[in-house]
Parts: sequence; C-alpha cells; structure tokens
Amino acid sequence: MAQEAGSATAEDSGLGTGKAEPRGSGRPAPPRGRGFPSAAARGGRVSGLDGLRTVAVALVLAYHVAPDVLPGGSVAVDVFFTLSGFVITRLLLAEHARTGGIALLPFYRRRWLRLVPALLALCAVCAALSVTTSLWGFDGSLRAAGLSALFLVNVVRAADPGPYDDLTGPLAHTWSLGVEEQFYLLWPPVLLVLLRYVRARTVLLCTAALCALPVLWRCALWHPDAAHRIYNGTDTRADQLLAGALLAVVLARLRADDPRLAVLRTWAGRLAWPALGLLALVAWRMPVTADAGPWTVGWYTVGFLLVAALSATLVAALALRPGEGLSRLLSLTPLTWVGRNLSYGVYLWHYPVVRLLASLGMRDGLLPATAVLTVLLALLSYYVIEAPFLRRARRPAA
Repeated sequence: MAQEAGSATAEDSGLGTGKAEPRGSGRPAPPRGRGFPSAAARGGRVSGLDGLRTVAVALVLAYHVAPDVLPGGSVAVDVFFTLSGFVITRLLLAEHARTGGIALLPFYRRRWLRLVPALLALCAVCAALSVTTSLWGFDGSLRAAGLSALFLVNVVRAADPGPYDDLTGPLAHTWSLGVEEQFYLLWPPVLLVLLRYVRARTVLLCTAALCALPVLWRCALWHPDAAHRIYNGTDTRADQLLAGALLAVVLARLRADDPRLAVLRTWAGRLAWPALGLLALVAWRMPVTADAGPWTVGWYTVGFLLVAALSATLVAALALRPGEGLSRLLSLTPLTWVGRNLSYGVYLWHYPVVRLLASLGMRDGLLPATAVLTVLLALLSYYVIEAPFLRRARRPAA
C-alpha cells in the first residue's frame, strides 16, 4: 500500500510553512536533533522492510483470490498500517533533526505525487470498463472511482450496518488507502506541534497515550452491528499506525551507545520469528472479517492493537538487526525491488483484476492468472506513471 516518497530534502526545512525561523525573530529555532539524537542517522531505507512489503501484498492478493484458504489474510493490511506509521514518522523526525522543523506543504506535495496519479489511473480504467462493457464486476464504477479518488471508500464502508453493498465495487480495497491518507493528513501537524512545544520525552508519552485511545474507543463502540464502523474507521484503526509511529519515536530517542537500545535490539531479535509465526497463524486460521463468535469481540476491541504490537516487533527487528537471518531473507534483491517499486501498484491493481477475471468466468488457475496480470499492470503503472512522478516529487517545489 502507501509507501514513503523518499526522505525529506534540505529545502523542506520550515515549521509547517516551508521556512525556518530567522534569527532575531523573537523565538529561537530549536536546536537540531533536540531530544532525538538518532533521528537523522536512522532516517535511511531498510531493505528488510521493503521485503516485508512484498510478502504482505502477496498475502493480500492471495486472500482476495482464495479467502477460504487464507481466511485471515487481510491481517497483512494491519502490518502495512504499522509499517507505514513507522516509516512516515521516521522521515518526519529525521527532517526535524536536520532542520529544526517539518515543512508540511512539501510533505503533502510528495504524498500526493507518490500516491494519487497511479490511483487516478486505476479509477479511470475502472470507470471506462463500467461505461464501455457489460462486465458485472465493474457495474457502478463511476461512483466508486469518485469515492476512491477522494479517499472516502473507508467512510462509505464504515456506514454499512449489515453486509457490504457493492457501491465501491472493484475499488473496495482502497478503503485502506483512505485510512492511511486520513492519518497522514492529521498526524504530521500533531507531531509538529508536539515537537515544537513539548520535550522529547513528552512527545514519546503523548504518542503512547494516543496509541491507547483507539482501543478504549473500540470497546465503547463495540456491537455486532458496529463491526464495519470499527474495521474501516480511521479513528478506530489509528492505533495500528501509531504503534509504528511510537516505535520510530523510541528509536530516534536512543543513542547508538544507549544500553536500552542494546536491550531492545536483543529482544526484537528473539521475538521476531515468534511474532512472524503468530501473524502467519492469524492469516491461516483466523477469519478476520467474518463472524468468529467470541473471538470476534476480542479481535475488534484489543486484537487490532495486539497485531500492531506483533507488527512493530517485526519492524524493530528488521530495522535494528539487518544482519540477522530474517532480515537477510527479506533483503533478497527480488523481494526488496518488488517491495520498493511494485508493491503499491500490485495493491492497487490486484482486486480489479480479481473482479475482471471473475466477470469473465475464469475459475481454474485464477491465482496464477491474477498474479501475472497484476504484476504486468503494476510494472506498467510504475514505469509510465509512478516513476516519473516520483522523480518530480524528489525535486523541490518551485
């Protein structure tokens, strides 16, 4: 799903408006790296995280093709949420450490250029198929395209009290993009205010408190009829993104020689494989989006946070132990290249491809056919749309 658009540039140096405060303005600029001594040093790319993206998006694809085989495969979306929260917060903290601020407008410009052009291309194709063909999988795609382009699919799905209607059709999977983009809209200004006005330790404590609030909110909202509201709401899923953000804040706070970092590195390494095993078990056996009796109540209240904790453990191990077995496995060149360049396109195109092949009546060989066609479309999306806009995103705005 959504990926970072590259680290912030030296030109993106302001405190929300694109300009650093000049000397003599009456308010001294905060010292670089204040309270986050490792933020800039840990702002680079982690190959293992790119490999994790590849595994997660492959799991989502398999889940949408064969949900009976992987009833809990949508847990990969939860992993994406935590990974996204970690990466985005790490980039923001690195910019703050370098420049003393966060330039919000350039941040949103990079986000738009990274995510929206490819999404608009997908919406245009689905709308065109709706108008020009009789494929049932694309009926009503004009409305779905509008909702998806505005990142409102999750809002529409959250309002469905019973079974989902087909209003969002082949773009129903973009609900997760809505959650992430709404989070990206809200979290950077909140983090900017915290960084500017409170101590670094308080930033950590506030992030932890914000991470706990969605759990309480889900417990207050829980009712069987509120399952869609909880599953699709940004407010009810924010703890999964904030868990990644909290990990980024913790790592930025600890110097390389801090003994607490050594303890964290040790335990992350010990728990990485068990965390991965538990996530795999959920994907294999837990019907996340179906009624699982008493399990459903626990899943829709505290379960999301537990999965976020497992995902954060996995992310910490990959970030802190790049030379260990799991990191080396996920850092294999094919996995990292796909995760870095194609994972977003694969996520965008896989579900419309599933609907297309189903509309054409394909039953045998559906998984390999979906995988091949999706990868081809993702390659086309990357080279024709995403890569040019990525190059533009890395250039400073005029």
